[in-house]
Amino acid sequence: MNFISAIAAATIVAVSANLQAAEICGALGETYGDYRNSDNKGMLELVERFHFTRDVENLVKGNTAYIGGDLSYTLYRFPNHHRALMSMAKLALREKSPRASNASYSVQCYFDRAFRFMPDDGVAHMIYGIYLSKLGNPASKAAVTEQFNEAIRLEPDNANINYNLGLIYFQEKDYEHARTYAKKAYELGFPLSGLKDKLTAAGKWAE
Repeated sequence: MNFISAIAAATIVAVSANLQAAEICGALGETYGDYRNSDNKGMLELVERFHFTRDVENLVKGNTAYIGGDLSYTLYRFPNHHRALMSMAKLALREKSPRASNASYSVQCYFDRAFRFMPDDGVAHMIYGIYLSKLGNPASKAAVTEQFNEAIRLEPDNANINYNLGLIYFQEKDYEHARTYAKKAYELGFPLSGLKDKLTAAGKWAE
């Protein structure tokens, strides 16, 4: 079984009990709080200054350690740090591994930790859905849909989530749903016209 098949198979089996999840993916430990909470701005700026620099985010080089180590520390302190989750996922994809080099846990575990930490964070589910979609394995399609549905359930008026769900449907050539979520995203103020342009080129956009 190759690494993509292994990850896809693992995502289908959800870890439902927090105790079991903590045993597999680690207890949450001493966090600095919700990434979305402006009250944590001071600690967030401190962590990002030393561990989530532009080079770390863009996977160029580590700052205090290897890239995987700096991302791990960022996600230890802020388990639902959206940009760090995306970077960790990209690093694992680049390395074609379920666990990025020098990371403390697998990609799946970092998302499990984010969900346990902030169960109402729809964007974290969206990012996991994007990661799963990039695995390119048919077995992961159901998991992609599950993650985006959960993201929309949690944050139905989030323009970014609606836009990305529209992109997923467009990739599946489900143009009706793609157009529905695209229009919702634009009504909510999403600034990029990429999805509308794709639908227009496919002859599937109507004002």
